[in-house]
Amino acid sequence: MEEHIFNIISHAGDARGYAYEALKAAKAGDMEKAEERLKKAQEELDLAHNTQTKLIQAELNGDSFKASLLMIHAQDQLMTAISEKNLIEEMVDMYRELRK
Repeated sequence: MEEHIFNIISHAGDARGYAYEALKAAKAGDMEKAEERLKKAQEELDLAHNTQTKLIQAELNGDSFKASLLMIHAQDQLMTAISEKNLIEEMVDMYRELRK
């Protein structure tokens, strides 16, 4: 179970890192790099979300899990990464428009 939780935390953290790299690239005018980093961020989010989905499906199939602070932390990290990536996508679009 802990392996799955750390998987979520790790991929969510990587996604946030790529998203902030995208923002930095957009700010510097490198829109190609920004798009590439946003794509990598989404790939990491997909990996984290897939792990989360497996845990949810296991619980629905009768495997009960004790709610732990670590699992709550993983969920928090994933939700934050998703929100930040979505906001950064909008900011990258704003930089793109400003450069036109």
